[in-house]
Amino acid sequence: MTKRIELIVDGKSHAIDADPDMPLLYALRDDIGLKNPRFGCGLAQCGACTVWIDGEPVRSCATPVDSVGTGKVTTLAGISKDGKPHKVQQAFIDEQVPQCGYCLNGWVMTSAALLEKNPKPNDAQIREALSGLKCRCGTHVAILRAVKRAAQA
Repeated sequence: MTKRIELIVDGKSHAIDADPDMPLLYALRDDIGLKNPRFGCGLAQCGACTVWIDGEPVRSCATPVDSVGTGKVTTLAGISKDGKPHKVQQAFIDEQVPQCGYCLNGWVMTSAALLEKNPKPNDAQIREALSGLKCRCGTHVAILRAVKRAAQA
């Protein structure tokens, strides 16, 4: 059974016809056509699908599309301002974090949300905020450097 669902994604309104229990990730990628977030594990364990709903990071692979309600969805593309990268995106570039890049969506979105709440986190707070994310390339040390750099920006 499908339902007409209205979503606000990166400041733009979208109307889709979908099963209310369909994961938000599928709506973002398949119905709206976004390239990020990404499908990783499908179990909310890796973080590749992370988006914000009203500023809170959520795993879109495990979030039913109908549960978003009137919440504003922000994706990786939506955190830049006036064509300039978000300070976390810029720090990831400056620290040359990406290797394969598949997981970066989750790391950047989660790091940016952390810095919105806690602009000057210590190492333990950074590690705690990022603890549920996975990177198979092993760029964790560079990621920590990038988050610290963004906190100083």
